[in-house]
Amino acid sequence: MLALIPLFPFIGFIINALIGRRLSKATSGGLACLAMLVSFGVAVVAFWRLLGLPAEARVIDETLFTWIASGRFQAPLTFRLDPLAGLMCLVVTGIGFLIHVYSTAYMHEETDHEYARYFSYLNLFAAFMLVLVLGANLLVMFIGWEGVGLCSYLLIGYWFDKQSATDAGKKAFVVNRVGDMAFIVGMCLAFASFGTLDFRAIAAAVAALPPEVTWGVLSTITLLFFIGATGKSAQIPLYIWLPDAMEGPTPVSALIHAATMVTAGVYMIGRNAVLYSHAPLTMEVVAVIGVATALLAGTIGLAQNDIKRVLAYSTVSQLGYMFLAMGVGAFAAGIFHLYTHAFFKALMFLGSGAVIHALHGEQDMRKMGGLRRALPITYWTFLIGALAIAGVPGLSGFFSKDEILFRTFASGHSVLWVLGTATALLTAVYMFRLIYLTFHGKPRYEGAYEGAQEAHRAHDRAAHAQGTHNHGGGGVLHDAPMAMAIPLVLLAIGSVVAGYVGVPHALGGSNRIETFLEPSFSPPAHTAPAVAGTHAEPGVALSGEGAHAEADAHGATHADTALELTLMVTSVAIALMGIGIATLVWLKRPHVAAALAARVPWMHRLLLNKWYVDELYDATIVQPIKNSSTVGLWKGVDVGVIDGAVNGTGWLVRGSAAGLRLAQSGSVRIYAAAFFVGTVLVIAFYLVR
Repeated sequence: MLALIPLFPFIGFIINALIGRRLSKATSGGLACLAMLVSFGVAVVAFWRLLGLPAEARVIDETLFTWIASGRFQAPLTFRLDPLAGLMCLVVTGIGFLIHVYSTAYMHEETDHEYARYFSYLNLFAAFMLVLVLGANLLVMFIGWEGVGLCSYLLIGYWFDKQSATDAGKKAFVVNRVGDMAFIVGMCLAFASFGTLDFRAIAAAVAALPPEVTWGVLSTITLLFFIGATGKSAQIPLYIWLPDAMEGPTPVSALIHAATMVTAGVYMIGRNAVLYSHAPLTMEVVAVIGVATALLAGTIGLAQNDIKRVLAYSTVSQLGYMFLAMGVGAFAAGIFHLYTHAFFKALMFLGSGAVIHALHGEQDMRKMGGLRRALPITYWTFLIGALAIAGVPGLSGFFSKDEILFRTFASGHSVLWVLGTATALLTAVYMFRLIYLTFHGKPRYEGAYEGAQEAHRAHDRAAHAQGTHNHGGGGVLHDAPMAMAIPLVLLAIGSVVAGYVGVPHALGGSNRIETFLEPSFSPPAHTAPAVAGTHAEPGVALSGEGAHAEADAHGATHADTALELTLMVTSVAIALMGIGIATLVWLKRPHVAAALAARVPWMHRLLLNKWYVDELYDATIVQPIKNSSTVGLWKGVDVGVIDGAVNGTGWLVRGSAAGLRLAQSGSVRIYAAAFFVGTVLVIAFYLVR
């Protein structure tokens, strides 16, 4: 049954890729949506069956066939459903289905052939992500890992006739290859160390080992895997591809940022939680890189003017939060935030798509404003997403983000907590800057869109004359049509209620999602006693999310409710402060922002140009490689050595042939002279001898 979950989207890809050009838009789009809906249905049934199993035995394996068998190396094509994979399958298929439905309206202006190509890529993207999360071993995961990389390249560069889109697709592909190379080396080292690539078998083998207090093989393996994760999940130093990925269609951005590719790195660390728990030095690296990425991306988001780029840097920042959680051992909190983030980030990307759709392709927030009344559905749903990501109480982001910050502080990482809290302030500021520049204030789009508005009015008149329905709002601007509005509303509801599966103990809840996910972060049941810390004496610090749950279960340790509530109040105050700052600067006194930029122009330029990281990489990595390739490899090796050897051989043959040609002239005198010279030389040889 598990194979059906990725199979249906893959079938949708095959049909649209082969015969999609012969199908109508309604058929090809409907087929892609149906494939995702059926996949979601199968995932729900499988998830329901998983819930029916005892908590300690919630694992369902399905081996299709033995993929590779060579000596002691065995790699079966096995799918595995456990609490972590089950939650991820619901996110990928559920959120993915809504994005597919939204796409049917958003991409409707494409030709039939391009429309089918788009949906074939979208289905393939979901299929590979499902293979990634269901893979029972590293090699099966790597199929999906590489597959989502391929699909991101295809979809980011979907409009391949635009140079910036093709450049962005290539950039994503190349940057991810850097991380993937480290992932491959990590896989090889893992097999050499444990003799298997199966996740549960590796967890069982590692559980019998003590944590590495100095750098060793476990730390090396986990660091190599993390380098791969920095590529897929856009962390320092490989985050640079994700903001450029905005060149693809907006629903693609929603799929990449919410349900597929960028969540892969976080999921991979959660899947190898036991391995990472035994490599505390690597976990420190993960936590530091995560919070540094969150803070860096948050500062960049303050100055960006492209609505999608603000959301892109927001994703990079929120992913940093997830890695912070993983680095401090709060694996369930990291996955919890991944789950809630999927709702509000998909919501905001699709909301930005509705704005772009209404403004005929415009993405610059400086040319928006005053859209609140013209686009009420888009505005109110987008506002819910912004409130959720800012951490306003009662919404999903509040529960998951605060859980990460609490776990960070409680684990003794007070400096990381301060940086995470500062990032929360920045998040509230730049998200409400986006809200105010886009939806509030005076409209700034009329003059720039007179031609587009006239074309829109002509379209309205033609539609009215033909008796057809038009989704235009107000004659010029149009709110999201039904196929776009329904996903927005459903995602807004999810952004509100999704967090209630993780209500913390301090608020009277039981944090059910943590309890549910716990078996996925622990070794197999028969090796559980060997896990470091699970049988620690009272007063001994426990490591990781699993240790927290184990300690709570035995009454050995209890969360400091007063501390958690204090941190929660602080976090809420920070969120409200950020919203207040944005309200003052970009709504009440909009001239203040320009004055601040004029007062510290160097800082504004620094943030606007993204800390010049792209330029730094270009100067220190791209151009040296390009120059060495041009001068050294092309002109030196290829032209000078290889072409020189080939051409020199030709010249040698041609020159020797020219000399031999003189001896075959057909002249009797030349032949006689040659005979005479030859005779003299022979006689001279014998005389000298």
